[in-house]
Amino acid sequence: MTTETLSRTSMRRRYLSCPLLVVHQSRPSDSCVFFGYARNISRGGLYISTVNPREPGSRFDLEIPIPPLGRYVTCLCEVIWKRDFSHNSPYDPGMGMRFIDLDEETAQAIDAWVLENEV
Repeated sequence: MTTETLSRTSMRRRYLSCPLLVVHQSRPSDSCVFFGYARNISRGGLYISTVNPREPGSRFDLEIPIPPLGRYVTCLCEVIWKRDFSHNSPYDPGMGMRFIDLDEETAQAIDAWVLENEV
């Protein structure tokens, strides 16, 4: 993949027709708790639809299903922005999160998935 293609791809997102269920891994017990539904994803991060968006700057270990890999990946993510619920808004409440330690294999799988499913 060329540098130009990679930079264009990193800005693209896969808008999911079937949202991905994302869970938070709580430490030290390593139990998983429902966190929200991923509505779109890119190599840089994802948008999670949830009625309880967390504060920007908050970090969480999330377990995210990556369909092209056929498995879940655990990744440290940081809340970049949030949108609270509002009766006047046409948008779902949620938060934009960035991947902190996503491995390159997973990032490339997400890139390929985004490119493959562009409309």
